[in-house]
Amino acid sequence: MLTTLIYRSQLHPSCKSAQLVSLVEQARSRNTGLNITGILLSDGREILQILEGSEESVVNLFHKIRDDKRHCNVVELIRDYGPRRRFENVGMLLFDLQVKSAKDVLQSVLHYSKLESYLASDDRVFKFIQTFITGKMPPQSGAMFDADKWTLSRENLPFGEGIGLIANQSCQFALQPIVEPTEGKISSLEALIRGNDGGSPEHFFSTLDQDKIYEVDLQTKAYAFALAEKLGIGGHKLAVNLLPMSLVNVPGAVEFLVHQIKIHGLQPEQVIIEVTENEMISGFNKFNSAIKQLRAEGIGLAIDDFGSGYAGLSLLTRFQPDKIKIDREIVCDIHLSGPKQAIVKSIVSCCTDLEITLVAEGIEKIEEWCWLESAGIRRFQGFLFARPQLNGVGDINWPHFSR
Repeated sequence: MLTTLIYRSQLHPSCKSAQLVSLVEQARSRNTGLNITGILLSDGREILQILEGSEESVVNLFHKIRDDKRHCNVVELIRDYGPRRRFENVGMLLFDLQVKSAKDVLQSVLHYSKLESYLASDDRVFKFIQTFITGKMPPQSGAMFDADKWTLSRENLPFGEGIGLIANQSCQFALQPIVEPTEGKISSLEALIRGNDGGSPEHFFSTLDQDKIYEVDLQTKAYAFALAEKLGIGGHKLAVNLLPMSLVNVPGAVEFLVHQIKIHGLQPEQVIIEVTENEMISGFNKFNSAIKQLRAEGIGLAIDDFGSGYAGLSLLTRFQPDKIKIDREIVCDIHLSGPKQAIVKSIVSCCTDLEITLVAEGIEKIEEWCWLESAGIRRFQGFLFARPQLNGVGDINWPHFSR
């Protein structure tokens, strides 16, 4: 299958732009043998490269290119498929914006194009090329936070070792901190539901009578509040997950939550209800009424797993939560993915305008955190910083800048 892959990167400071000429010469014969065309554009600092060929050959070559230490911040922008090549099979060509004007470079690139001019002007690949040549491509995030310059150190938290399994409960909870790494502080603790065997939420809910799932979902929150009281979370905030329809289908749901919060020594302002967009909210008017009740009591609201379902953007047009948690599928390897970066930049811009706090969840790599921090996100949750601990709070790994 004919594949076109575009990536963007930055020349490593140790690699001078003049070295690109010899690099391209070496790559030309290799690419020709692989039946790959490479179009490389450079302004002396930034690089944009287009690779065309069979999917297997292009992907294998890209993996080797990504590991080349002569450049850094390699981000895949698109991977497209088509019926024919856009460029002649020339192996490898270099277009240096330090040597030729933007106009001349664009004309030279079009000279090697196999598409008619009217097709090229509306072609997505050529749009990337033109944007790069004109200098309108936005700067890469991540420069302020170089992953190689950060180390992690562990801190023991003042919550004790945990209290083990609790008898006479239908479920247990594992607590995981949401942190602000650059400030070195805990933003809140999320209570993640577990079965009595420590199993996943999916397994726990699968064992329930489906006619009572919302009632049980609501009632289990009392255990989370009781755990917070036993551990002595002080003034820390506590986030609990709730199926959206639990607020709609269970009579007196908000009153139940407020009562349980107060009898366990917490303040409503300490509690954040996280609802997921994965479940269709069939009775929005009732749901909205419940949300108004929650807010009137001082309880916060967050949309969890934002971007994983179909209701998120629609929800934002109808009401604005206090917090949005970006789904881990979007966060995973974001430092390598142009589409993911574009989506997160848009979310950051939207939430900045609406004064909604953002949390990136599922952080497992320091490179992911560095990119997201540079993009303007300040709160994070994931194994990189702390793992969930059953009926307790585990240690936190704080990042430290090392010059």
